[in-house]
Amino acid sequence: MFDPFATLGMPRRFEIDSKDAEKKHLELSKALHPDRYAKASAAERRMALSKAIEVNEAWRAMRDPIKRAEAILTLEGLGDAIGETREPKPSGAFLMEVLEAREALDEAKTSKDGARVHEVVEQAKKQHVEAATALASAIDGALGDHEKLRAAIPLLGTLRYATRFLNEAVAAEDHLSGF
Repeated sequence: MFDPFATLGMPRRFEIDSKDAEKKHLELSKALHPDRYAKASAAERRMALSKAIEVNEAWRAMRDPIKRAEAILTLEGLGDAIGETREPKPSGAFLMEVLEAREALDEAKTSKDGARVHEVVEQAKKQHVEAATALASAIDGALGDHEKLRAAIPLLGTLRYATRFLNEAVAAEDHLSGF
């Protein structure tokens, strides 16, 4: 089973030191660079390439809070309970909040109101931070306890929704700005 935390030598926690993770990724990438294995045997080059791919995958998981949460939950034996089609939906209150924000975004896009789109983006960023913080607290406070970890899974769904809406809002802002 792939463990991005072990690959980068990081503790298995949702809250990580991203600068430390990046530093470890860069160190390992440098050590595994193909130029260092130019004179090595074909087997050693393949092994280094395979390990480099694993290091890059670990870095992608560490940078993305959803992938990081999925990795933790999978490593803790709850992989069968996660995934967009298997997770419980976020709370009705949260879904209503996203619906209202989406309507505000649509109205602002239609009227080409860049200032209003920016307001929606800022609101979406705040919502995303709140979702990630709640998930971090739930996961890190429950490591080793399957029932408590299982209770954190709906928060992963909330983060998925918040991330999707934030990306949509940022794309709308970029579009209106001409990017």
